[in-house]
Amino acid sequence: MRRVSPGIVLSAAVAAGAYGLEAAERILTGRAWLEALVLAIVMGTALRSLWTPGKRWDDGISFSSKYMLEIAVVLLGASVSGATLLAAGPALLFGIAGVVACALLLGFAIGRLLGLPTRMALLVACGNAICGNSAIAAVAPVIGADSDDVAASIAFTAVLGVAVVLGLPLLGLALGMSGQAFGAFAGLTVYAVPQVIAAAAPLGPVAVQTGTLVKLVRVLMLGPVCLVLSLIAPRLTRQSACARPGIGHLVPWFILGFIALVLCRTLGLIPEAALPALNRAATLLTVVSMAALGLGVDLRTVAGAGARVTAAVVLSLAGLGAVSLCLLRALHLA
Repeated sequence: MRRVSPGIVLSAAVAAGAYGLEAAERILTGRAWLEALVLAIVMGTALRSLWTPGKRWDDGISFSSKYMLEIAVVLLGASVSGATLLAAGPALLFGIAGVVACALLLGFAIGRLLGLPTRMALLVACGNAICGNSAIAAVAPVIGADSDDVAASIAFTAVLGVAVVLGLPLLGLALGMSGQAFGAFAGLTVYAVPQVIAAAAPLGPVAVQTGTLVKLVRVLMLGPVCLVLSLIAPRLTRQSACARPGIGHLVPWFILGFIALVLCRTLGLIPEAALPALNRAATLLTVVSMAALGLGVDLRTVAGAGARVTAAVVLSLAGLGAVSLCLLRALHLA
């Protein structure tokens, strides 16, 4: 604890500053345009650009960026239950899984064609296909991505996420989509659950309810995707693989924990009253881990990847939107 405490305290202080800025946004503008998760990595990166932490801080920063994030991923499992899956219906459920798979392959291919490194291309693809920042943060330890890759992916994905929330309702109105159709479209394309609600709200409560349901099912894809990546990442990224790896090498412990909490929620072993606290804990740990990731970022690396990452994110999101519209038309929702 003596070794990791300084870095943990520093990461927590940056996270507290991010929450403070988010609160200031709400007071001044009525809403948080940039959430604490994004602000934390921006503030951590800004602090690192002015001051390089010494060895005293390194262990705690590494602990915060890795283990706190993995615990947060486990806690996310409590947000999805089997009832959510049943409510979506089999056609939409398989359709969402198909959209995520197509978006992953398309996003990865676009990233590689634009010359992004394999890990960066995987991060961008997963962020677009599943749930933005949370997916990037969850996939990073599975594929061995470094803090520079994570910071660049989150930074550009976050900016584009805000643009999507603002522009998607205009597209829905222009296409004459119903509340149910637009809610499904928002749930398939927007990154975070709060952003889905914000984007769907202009088209009414049905759009909000449908969008939230679809988005939660899409978030559930995070577990299987991480499991598959844990099996194929050593080949894709040329990591050294152990002979006859055990289950701990094939499936990261936090993915097993994520699945276990999904099962517990489905079986009713998690009290409903505990869910808000679990969600808040997952968010808090994620924000602290993002602050720690920011403290380990080299701005020169992020800047060097800027144009290519931006193009990859934009083109991948456009592809996701096209695939989502095809699904909605196949289901006669649009």
